[in-house]
Amino acid sequence: MSTTEEIYDVGIVGWGPIGQFAALVLGRQGRRVVVFERWPAMYDLPRAVLFDHEIARVLQSAGLADEAKAISEPGVTYEWMNAAGERLLFFDWTQPGPSGWPTANMFSQPELQRVLDGAAKAQPSVEVNQGWAVEEAVDAGTHVELTARHGHTTNDGRWEAEDEAPRVVRCRYVIGADGANSFVRERSGFAMTDLGFSYDWLIADVIENEPRVWDPPLQQYCDPARPTTKVSGGPGRRRWEWMLLPGERPEDFADPARTWELLALDDITPENATLERHVTWTFRARWADRWRKGRILLAGDAAHLMPPFAGQGMCSGLRDVFALAWRLDLILDGKAPDALLDSYTSERSGHIQHAIMFSVGLGQVICVTDPQEAAARDAQMFAARDNPELAPPPPPPARLGTGVFRQEDPLGGHLFVQGLVESDGVTGLFDDVVGRGFVLLARGGDVELTDPARDFLASIGGRIVTIAQDGTPPGAVIDVDGAYRDWFAEHDATVVLVRPDFYVFGTDREPAGAEQLVADLGEHLSRELALA
Repeated sequence: MSTTEEIYDVGIVGWGPIGQFAALVLGRQGRRVVVFERWPAMYDLPRAVLFDHEIARVLQSAGLADEAKAISEPGVTYEWMNAAGERLLFFDWTQPGPSGWPTANMFSQPELQRVLDGAAKAQPSVEVNQGWAVEEAVDAGTHVELTARHGHTTNDGRWEAEDEAPRVVRCRYVIGADGANSFVRERSGFAMTDLGFSYDWLIADVIENEPRVWDPPLQQYCDPARPTTKVSGGPGRRRWEWMLLPGERPEDFADPARTWELLALDDITPENATLERHVTWTFRARWADRWRKGRILLAGDAAHLMPPFAGQGMCSGLRDVFALAWRLDLILDGKAPDALLDSYTSERSGHIQHAIMFSVGLGQVICVTDPQEAAARDAQMFAARDNPELAPPPPPPARLGTGVFRQEDPLGGHLFVQGLVESDGVTGLFDDVVGRGFVLLARGGDVELTDPARDFLASIGGRIVTIAQDGTPPGAVIDVDGAYRDWFAEHDATVVLVRPDFYVFGTDREPAGAEQLVADLGEHLSRELALA
């Protein structure tokens, strides 16, 4: 007979990087977390190979800055070439991105998962159950009941349930982070929108036996004979991706000999490299129409899938979790209503659709196999490269969908910067020196706030920071590399209110505007402030 145990704050289904990071950040908040993962051992082969500057900052926020640096290497330049080897596009990422980290960080996913696994399991309030498949998820109104059954992996790689009673737990909220074939999504009836973008690609991950310099380190070949991607797979590793041509089938490439034939074109052979993985993936573009039903939430591939051309699949899943974590923190502490979770879908879905459409747009440029169409594409790209007036305008920076920020503020819902600062003789990145959470940041002068506004910010873990170039007024945080000076000057702002996930809530041109910023935040959190 199954038994129902005491209630957990959050239940997580899935122990990939998204579920691991969710458990870590919630555990660091002191939340009681229970995790169920069908497979007894972590998947130990490469998948994602890039995290961007924002996700590096997200990992930094979880205390994993040193680990993130140790398992990654910067992708400093990225070049697109045509069949003749002529340059179509070139991206110079030698300078840090807006978050104070390299724009592109190349890594091997199993390395990151081992870091996240250890960090999450070290949290005293996190319980991880590997080898347990969730068979039912029922929203009972005040909690969700998860039913899970223990099992094992058979010799032929299948999961098989063991003949023993299931375990039933109650959770105040449940996060389905169980991947593209999510049980939580299907069982809970979340509908999906599919753009119909579908291409098969062969992926090869290689460990180099001898160091080799690849210049540039990230390469995209827009060759109609076979579109090809060559990028770093993290320190000591390299990834190749080849598009399957019309008439080719995934099963045609099951034999690793076919992969070695393609690798040999770049002088990669069994004598100088190890083929760690070769697999055919179908690149798709889809998202869940809702990411929340009552107390059940989706994150990561359970909520969205996109082509990998912009490297935003795993990154987007980690953003999902980070957006959920600060909301759940306030709700579980009774500082915001459950309705705050409604904005999770609207914000993240709007954001993810931007990322998916951008990735699809890149794919439509890359996945061209008709020589005449490719020649016309090349000519257009050459013209835009050589004459800026012919180039299309760059896409606008990604903005969150409607949610917890000032909609009328053009800066609201955009990612805020992180730079080097100094305070009390300590120099480092802002989050490490000043701290995290809601931050009301003012340029130069004191922040003009009434006591009720200050008390409200303190009650939600917020902080007030004055930043300056020389430590004037006393107590100001010094802007070491000018990142904040430049941001305030570019946007004609004096004060900015930043959320715990580093997105701008709102700005004002005058110090006195800080009071209304805090009041507006209180309204979004359903907290009416008695401000003077």
